[in-house]
This record gives sequence, C-alpha cells and structure tokens, in this order.
Amino acid sequence: MRRPSFTSLLFLAAVAILLFIVVAPMVQLVLTSLRAPKTGFFTVANYVVAYGTPRHIVALLNTLMMGAGVTVLSVMFAAPLAWACARTDMPGRRFVRLAVVGAFVTPPYLAAIAWILLAGPNAGWLNKAWVAATGAEHGLVNVFSFGGIVFVMATNLFFFLFVFLTSALDMVSSESEEAANILGANVWQTTFRITFPLILPALLGGMVVIFLQSIALFGVPALLSPAAKFPVVTTQLWQFFEFPLRLQVAAAYSVPLVAITVLLFALQRMMLSRKGFVSVTGKGGERYPIGLGKWRWPVFGYALFICTISVFLPWAILVRTAFSRAWGAGWMLDNLTLHNFAVLFFELDLAKDAMLRSLNYAAVSSVCVVSLALCIAYIVVRRLVPFSGILAVLCMVPLVVPGIVQAIGFYAIYAPPPLALYGTATILILAFITRFLPLAYTACGSAIRNIHPEMEEAVRILGGSQLTALRSVVAPLLKRPLVGAWILVFVPAVQELSSAVFLVGPKTRVMSLILLDLSEQGNLELVAAVSCLLLLIILVVVALGFRVVGRDFMMRNT
Repeated sequence: MRRPSFTSLLFLAAVAILLFIVVAPMVQLVLTSLRAPKTGFFTVANYVVAYGTPRHIVALLNTLMMGAGVTVLSVMFAAPLAWACARTDMPGRRFVRLAVVGAFVTPPYLAAIAWILLAGPNAGWLNKAWVAATGAEHGLVNVFSFGGIVFVMATNLFFFLFVFLTSALDMVSSESEEAANILGANVWQTTFRITFPLILPALLGGMVVIFLQSIALFGVPALLSPAAKFPVVTTQLWQFFEFPLRLQVAAAYSVPLVAITVLLFALQRMMLSRKGFVSVTGKGGERYPIGLGKWRWPVFGYALFICTISVFLPWAILVRTAFSRAWGAGWMLDNLTLHNFAVLFFELDLAKDAMLRSLNYAAVSSVCVVSLALCIAYIVVRRLVPFSGILAVLCMVPLVVPGIVQAIGFYAIYAPPPLALYGTATILILAFITRFLPLAYTACGSAIRNIHPEMEEAVRILGGSQLTALRSVVAPLLKRPLVGAWILVFVPAVQELSSAVFLVGPKTRVMSLILLDLSEQGNLELVAAVSCLLLLIILVVVALGFRVVGRDFMMRNT
C-alpha cells in the first residue's frame, strides 16, 4: 500500500484546521440562530425577537449609515493622500507615508479616547481653546454625535484604503499619463481620466474593507454612541450577552451582517466584471512623479492636516494627559506629574497582567497564523495537489465575515461542553488566528510567488526531497517576509477588542478590555498612561519591522 506523501498530509491537515476555525463556527452560528433556547428545536422565533423590536431595526440602519459615512470620509482622506504620495512631487512624501502608519498602530478605541479629550462638548481641549479665542458660549465640535463617531472611525480606518491605493498607484506606468499631457490634458484631467480608472479595483476593494471594518468595530461605538444616543449593531449585540444571555437572538441578529457582506462583494464584482483595467507597456514602463507646480505646498498642507487629525493630535493629547494630575486643569507646569505612571507600574497589577496577556496572545497567534498561512500558501501557489484552490477560498472567508460575528460563532460552538473553551486563552488565540488569517495568507502568498520554483526543482534533481527543498531553499529566502507577516498580524492582534469582548473570562482579560473599563470609570489620566505604554510597545515592534523588513510588511506590494 502506497504511503501518503508529505504534501498530501499537509493538505489534509490544513483542510482540517480550516474546517475547525473557519467553517464550523459559521455553520454553528446559523444553526444556533434557528434553535429554540430551551428545547433546541427548529424555530424562526429568534429572528422575530431580533428584528421585531424597533430599536433593533434602528440600530441596524444606524450601522449601515455609519459604515457608509466612514467609507465616504475615508475616501476623502485616503485618495488624495495616496495620489500625492505615490504619483506627485509633493514635498515630504516619505514623512507623510511614515506618519500615516501611525493610524495603523493606533487602536480605534484609543483614537476614540483621544478625541473625547480633544472634542468633548464641555471639557475638550479644542472646544475650550475655541471658546477662549472667540468668546463663544459653546464649543466648536461634539465628538458625542453621529458625525463624531464617523469622523473618529475614518481617521483610524482610512489607512487601509491608503495602502490599497498606494500599492495600485505604484504599479501605474507614467507613459499613459505623459501621452495625455502631450495631447493637452492638464494634471487633474489626466488623473481622473487615465489614472483613476486603473486604480478603480483597488479603490472599490478598499472601500468594502473599510465598510466591513467600521460596522464590526466595538470600541468606538461603546465609548461614543451611548452619549450620542446612536445605537449600533455591535453595542446591541453586547446587550444580548448581558445577563440573561440570549445567544440564539444574538446569532440571529448577526446573520444578516454576513448577508450584507456577501452582497457588497457581489456588487463590487459586478461593477468590475464588464470593465478591463490594464496598462499596456513594454516592460512595465517608467514612473515619473507628476509636477504639481504651485499646488505642491497646498497639497502638502492637506496631507499634513490628515496626519495631524489622525495621528499627531491624538498622540499629543494622550501623552499630555498621561502626565497630568487632572486632564482638564490646563497646560501649566504645576499640573504635570509622573503619578499616573507610578500607579501603572507599581499599583495597577490588573493592567500589567492584561498587558502581558495581550502580548503573549498576540505573539502566539501570530506565530500560529503565519505558520498555517505559509503551509497553505505554498500548497496553493505551487499547485501541489488537486483542488488546492479550496484552501485559498477558506483562508479568505474571514475577510468577508465581520470579526464580531466570528466571535459569536466561536462562542456558539466552542463555549458549551464538551470543549467548554469560553474564557480560556485557547479560544482567544483561535479567534485571533481566524480573524487575521487573510492578512497572513496574502503576505505569505506574495512572498512565495517571488521565489522561482526552478530553485526547488534543482534540489529535487540532485536527489533531495521536497522537505529538503523547503528547509534548504525556501525557508532561508522567506525569513524576512515571514518576519513582516508576523508583525502585520501582531499589531492588530495586540489591540483587538471586537472579538475579545465576547470571549474573554475573568482570568484572560486583555489590555483592550482594561482600557475600556478604565475609560468607563472616568480615570482618563490613567487611561492615557496605559495607552502611551501600549503605543510605545507597538511602535517598537513596527520600528523593528521597518528596520528588518522595510515597508513590504505593510503590504505595499501585495
């Protein structure tokens, strides 16, 4: 009897793992939504309860409106910025690219806390400065509003669209643009008639990702929507998890989010199906920056404005508050103190333990997900077995399922006996692996495509096995890309909240939950101190990534 090959065993193991972490939770989510809570019999009553209450319908409509608003505002932020950095002679392009990374390393709930400090209706620094400067009776902005929620999310999430667009723009040849200029088109006509159609797939893809990210975020709505009186799906789902637990209703309330996600991707595909987006040149063409002339500095001013509202202002207010006795008492020297950091390092054991847990869970999750993604990407890219494309599809499924829905699916299948994983580190790590599998798979797949298969074939010709080829050829060439993929997963995993809030237990509380609890208690000075420490750790990791890997780990070329 012929023994199964190493590749076949690897394929079967990958299928089993993906069924366990991707397929099973989603199937269980749907089944749970159709079961009666006490008898387990088939019923649609859960959907009647979930969508038979006006406030639940309002929360869903609010969520869709919020997602649309965040997407539109993110396009307004990211599209001009990406074009200026990738295609023009705007001064400070490298500085702007580095600054925008700050939006990636800033957790959304920290951005919300920072903007509460900046734009709270009464005590926000910007509003107090406005009142002092103009003598107005009221502040200029109110973060506790629909517009405030959309703004805070957009300043954090536009980074994803920026990455998609800069990657696409970096691939566009200048030859077509130069031809348009020769025929009399100005910079703006060339941009909208030549460049824009070529990057439309990346734009639509980025818009879908931002919409999905925004409707699934928990931290920003949890901090802002109660005072704004603007309920959304994520906060409503959290209420279903309060005592008494209504898991079946929560599952029923979650299922339409998956349907909305599938509909969005189908709409995107339909919009692109009848159009071609190809730049035809000899060998990829040259890429020359577009001269902006007198617009160079105004465009740089806009880029600096986006960096300021998304990174510089939030970071500045968090640092200033972390060193304040009372954050609303002014900027005088007598308000400065190290007390908040003393409390953090010497008294607040809960925060230190949570910080270590967050780092451990993120590190373990990153190692596991990169290892899994590498194996699957190798099988798929090299087409080692029939139907390997199934693995690719399963790897990308979590991209189209909101993280909060995945968490409820994990709770539904793995919290009850016999596994009883609720509140354990295992269920959190599994959820993180599933949540960030598309990121790791995309990065690993791109890295493997850059290694010519002839190098492995040479090892096989010389008598080496496939495992020998992997160990002696592929692995050494993938060290840098794998480090980049690990960092790409580690950063969002260490700050993850939307999944963790439904799965943590008393002994597995992570940093994001501690920050949320402290902010609800009103101790914003201590929140800022903890936030600064978390940001510092993430920045150190990202800085190492830039040093070891370069910008590739930000998926610039994927």
